[in-house]
Amino acid sequence: MGTPDFAVPVLEYLIENTNVVLVVTQPDKEVGRDKKISFSPIKKLAIKYNVEVFQPLKIRKDFEIISEINPDIIITCAYGQIIPKAILDIPKLGCINVHASLLPEYRGASPMQWAILDGKKETGVTIMYMDEGMDTGDIISKKKCAITDDDTIGSLHDKLSILGKELLEETLPSIVNRTNQRIPQDGNLATYTKLIKREDELIDFNDCGEKIINKIRAFSPWPLAYFRFNETEIKVIKASFEKKEKPSVGKITFDKKEMGIDCTDGIVKLERIKPFGKKEMDIVAYLNGVQKVEGMYIGKE
Repeated sequence: MGTPDFAVPVLEYLIENTNVVLVVTQPDKEVGRDKKISFSPIKKLAIKYNVEVFQPLKIRKDFEIISEINPDIIITCAYGQIIPKAILDIPKLGCINVHASLLPEYRGASPMQWAILDGKKETGVTIMYMDEGMDTGDIISKKKCAITDDDTIGSLHDKLSILGKELLEETLPSIVNRTNQRIPQDGNLATYTKLIKREDELIDFNDCGEKIINKIRAFSPWPLAYFRFNETEIKVIKASFEKKEKPSVGKITFDKKEMGIDCTDGIVKLERIKPFGKKEMDIVAYLNGVQKVEGMYIGKE
């Protein structure tokens, strides 16, 4: 069971090394102005390998095919729906989840983004038994991964996606042989994430530089953090930060090759951006076409 690109290495490993009898993924979506039907990355991979695909709108109400197949084990990775107890009780080897955090830290949705937003230097992948709670089941195995200062959600996503596949490859034989460890989670250490909302992506220059840079990294290359300037939304792909004495929050500083915006403890220097309705560009290209007036402030144009 899975849906996005993150789950692709896990499914590919399973197809090549086990007998995958059914792939469960989210329903197809309409995308773009012409509303073309788009398959999930997991569905595309299943079709490539001629594996049957099941796409229930609400799996808690529609899972008869899973009961009929009666699989030995169910493995989920970024599926996107809560699995009901009626399904959890089906496989004799249990329902196993590949989760992109070091549980019990960052239970729930968007664990990778929140690890970067919170300035964490380390995260990882956990393989666990699923129960009726939100990522509360017993832990089978974990593997750590460093978060570097250069990591964005794009690079961290790719690293953890491969790490999840590798950890499953190491762990699955012990699950099948019933020799794996099973460690209850300490609920007192649990933290929870939330779904990313539009307001989470807005850059607030009343924050410190580290927090702003973390937000830019956490949403690059998608959906991208943004601010508004000259009544235009500008999304930020890459920026750097420098300490500055007595910054004036929101003040814009222009140079021939630089555009900086003061925050509470320094200046955020924009390096690559995407103005609304335009392609992404480096800051030099943007400055060639913008009126540069000293004394401008974000929110005070």
